[in-house]
Amino acid sequence: MTVSMTRLRARIDELARIGATDAGGSCRLALTDEDRQGRDLICRWMSDLGMAVTIDAIGNVFGVWNVGQGLPVMTGSHIDTVRTGGIYDGNYGVLAGLEVIEACQLAGVSPNRPLAVAVFTDEEGARFAPDMLGSLVFVGGLGVEEALDTIGIDGARLGDELEKIGYAGMTPCPGIAPHAFVELHIEQGPLLEANRKRLGAVTGVQGISWQEVTIVGQSNHAGTTPMSLRKDPVAAGADLAGFVRDLAHRYGGNQVCTVGKFDVHPNLVNVVAARVTLTLDIRNTDEDLLKKAESEVARHISEIESVYGVSITTRSLARFEPVQFDERIIDLIEGICSDIDANTIRMPSGAGHDAQMLARVCPTAMIFVPSKDGISHNPAEHTDNEDLENGANALLRTMLALTDHEFKERR
Repeated sequence: MTVSMTRLRARIDELARIGATDAGGSCRLALTDEDRQGRDLICRWMSDLGMAVTIDAIGNVFGVWNVGQGLPVMTGSHIDTVRTGGIYDGNYGVLAGLEVIEACQLAGVSPNRPLAVAVFTDEEGARFAPDMLGSLVFVGGLGVEEALDTIGIDGARLGDELEKIGYAGMTPCPGIAPHAFVELHIEQGPLLEANRKRLGAVTGVQGISWQEVTIVGQSNHAGTTPMSLRKDPVAAGADLAGFVRDLAHRYGGNQVCTVGKFDVHPNLVNVVAARVTLTLDIRNTDEDLLKKAESEVARHISEIESVYGVSITTRSLARFEPVQFDERIIDLIEGICSDIDANTIRMPSGAGHDAQMLARVCPTAMIFVPSKDGISHNPAEHTDNEDLENGANALLRTMLALTDHEFKERR
C-alpha cells in the first residue's frame, strides 16, 4: 500500500490557492479570513473521509478516523503562514496526514488504533507570539485565557479573532495526549540537499530564545549634532546586530543568531533617530550553550547602554528549551525511511515545530524531506514531487507501525 501523489498534489495546490500571492506563495496569517477559508477546506476534507472533527478552545482542529481501540496515533502540523510564505511549510504535513487516511481506507486497511490529523493554531507566531501557540496550549504549557488575551502585531486580540472566524471551539485544553505523534515536514534548510539525502529522521529541535529589544536615544538634527554628542539608537542597534552575528560564528556548531526585525523611529534621512526596536532570535541544540549565549548578549546590552548613552529595555517573546525526540520512534522512522530510500540520515531541526510541544506529553518524532536550495518562508519554497511522495509513504508506514499495541507496553 502506498499513497497517491496525484491526490496529495491536488490537495496541496487547492489549499495554495487560498491566500495565494502574486509571487506564487501563500499568505494566510493566523486567524485571518484566509486562515478561516483554509480551515474550512481542511474540515470539509476530513468530513468527506468520515473523520470526526472537533475544535478546541484555542482553535486547534482535530480529525479522527475512529477505527481500532485506544488513544489515536496522531500526525499533523499547521496551515497558517508567514506573510511571504510558500505552499509547503506546515501544509504538507497536514495534507499528507489526510492522504494517509484515504490510502488506508481505499486499501481496506483497519489499523489497531484510531488515526488522527491535527491542524494547530498560530504555529508561525507571525501575527500572535509566541510561535507554536496552539500546540503549546494543547499540551498545557500556556493557559487558555492567557493565550486568548494575546495581542497581535496589528493590535487584534487573539480570542476576538478566533470568535470572528468561527473557530472558538468547545473542547477543553489541555487536550488528551495521543498514543504517539509524528510530524512530517519539509526541512526548511539546506542539509538534506547539501548531503544528497532524501529523507531525514529528526532527532530533536533546537532551543529558541526570542527577545524584543527597544533602544531609546535622543532625536536630533543630522547636520548640526556632533558625533561625540549623539545618543544614536541606530548605531547601538547595529552594534548589537554585529555582536550576535560574531557570537554565532565564535560558538560555531549549531549556534545561530538572527536580527529579523529592525524598526526605526522617526525613520527620516536627516534625523538622528529617537528609538529603535529590533528582535533577536537565538537558537542552539544545547541548553547550556543557549543560556551562555543569552548571558553574553545581556552583558553586551549593558555595555552598549554606557557606550552609546542610550537606554535599553528587553522583552521576552518566546523561550523554549531544546527538545529530544523519542529514540524508539526515531529508530522506527530511520528504518522505514531507509527502506524507502537508502539516502536517509538522522538530523536535528533548526526550526521550531508543533512536534516539540507534543513531545512534552507523548512519544514524538519527525520526518523531513528536502527543501530546494534550503529555502522556506519564501514563495520560492519548493520540494520535488518524488520527495513529497517518499515522505508521505514514510508517514503512512510509521503511523501504521505506531498503532501496534506493543508500543504502549514498551512506553
